[in-house]
Amino acid sequence: MNYSKLAFSEVVKGFQEKLGSRGTYERVEKTSYRDGLTSAEEEFIGQMDSFYMASFGENGFPYIQHRGGPKGFIKVIDPQTIGIVDFSGNRQYISLGNITQNPKVSLILVSYPMRARLKIYAEAEIIELKDSPDLFNLLKPEDYRFKPERLMLFHIEAYDWNCPQHITPRYTVDEIETMIEPQTKYISELEAEIKALQQQLENK
Repeated sequence: MNYSKLAFSEVVKGFQEKLGSRGTYERVEKTSYRDGLTSAEEEFIGQMDSFYMASFGENGFPYIQHRGGPKGFIKVIDPQTIGIVDFSGNRQYISLGNITQNPKVSLILVSYPMRARLKIYAEAEIIELKDSPDLFNLLKPEDYRFKPERLMLFHIEAYDWNCPQHITPRYTVDEIETMIEPQTKYISELEAEIKALQQQLENK
């Protein structure tokens, strides 16, 4: 897996040469080979509750779709494969139609609290639920209400990490509640102490 060699077409290299970055990225190409996902990528993917997927349509335009679910709904099957249950959504089926014509997709997974982005080139595979119940059992999220329509596997061709520049930290309600839990507990304890002291004063 070499993301740079796949991403840097001859036209891209021409712009890098013209704009002064080719020397740097030529060195990157020679050192960016990865033999599948490592534990770092697996842990990162396991924390995600959404990702963005670009597919290519017959109309000549790329289509970008947001996919979401509970944290951990993207499952790492092996170092070269990740998968999801395709939940029922707005039933436009644009990504589905695009993938059946051209399975090549690009994924971006973003952690706003960590200010990190993982970019993935992959080939998507559509699998009907009736054809692989064991895979469905592996991919289905626990304790989450959903209507499954099919399964999607992503066979990874290459991946790379983006720099954190311009990623503004953002947090979910659950993340904020976890962060302020110690303060909330401390305030509750102080309020209980104040109430107890007030009762002591009233009883005198």
